[in-house]
Amino acid sequence: MLFKCLKILVLVASIMALIALAVIWQVGAWNLIFPSAHHDTVAPKLPPSLASPGILLFTKTNGFRHRDGISSGVAFLESTAQDRGWGLFHTENGAVFNEGDLRRFQVVVFLNASGDMLSAEQEAAFEAWLLDGGGWLGVHSAGDSSHEGWQWYRDNLIGADFTAHIMGPQFQTATVLTENHGHPVVKDMPDTWQHEEEWYSWEKSPRPEGFTILATIDEASYQPIEKFMGNERDLSMGDHPVVWSNCVGKGRSVYLTMGHQAEAFERPNVQRLIVNSVLWLSNAAGGACLTPD
Repeated sequence: MLFKCLKILVLVASIMALIALAVIWQVGAWNLIFPSAHHDTVAPKLPPSLASPGILLFTKTNGFRHRDGISSGVAFLESTAQDRGWGLFHTENGAVFNEGDLRRFQVVVFLNASGDMLSAEQEAAFEAWLLDGGGWLGVHSAGDSSHEGWQWYRDNLIGADFTAHIMGPQFQTATVLTENHGHPVVKDMPDTWQHEEEWYSWEKSPRPEGFTILATIDEASYQPIEKFMGNERDLSMGDHPVVWSNCVGKGRSVYLTMGHQAEAFERPNVQRLIVNSVLWLSNAAGGACLTPD
């Protein structure tokens, strides 16, 4: 009888473990539980020709994987590129970050890319490409703490140290305030607008580090609190940017905190920000990098 009970307990425990692993995989947290720093060594084959602007869409995740956000964001960018005649190449192979291949692109998009994605040599190739006039767009988890081992990236593209995102509830609708209306990235954007998001917070705004703030969030319009296992942490920043840009050598960058959920890429204001960013980053919307007033 005891042996039979033990068999039942083992069976139940095994089933629960399989369910837990399935949930971890489904929510995209596999690499957080089982971390990997896999770096690709053989570059993907690029198409013989790319329309201009050439866009490298990169969605590699050696950290948390935003499955829905990546799928929806890729679909939007592929559809937009087709409609506008842009050349777009989507990959999760970090070996594409080499001098020869990067020369084919005017814009690199890190769409919910996370973790230690690139080798030191690949990071150096990307840095040189950007400093020489490339344009970079980072979306959502491109600005989280999973990139903390790459100091150049933090200092030049993000300009702030990620602390946490809201929890309890995880997704909230808040009021976004547009700044710097003369900047091409916020062209035709409303003064204020509503967006539901897993809002990120950083230790402080990147504004003092010389980044151009293009939109902030009204912290009074949502609850900037992290609730976890009975504890609460105030994530208020005061000056709380959600879209910003920077001049990096001859290049430029834009970072958008939006993009966790699939629905984010179906909303006109987020779509407009992405299109405007690609146009500006590729020199098709005014060219010169714009610094803070």
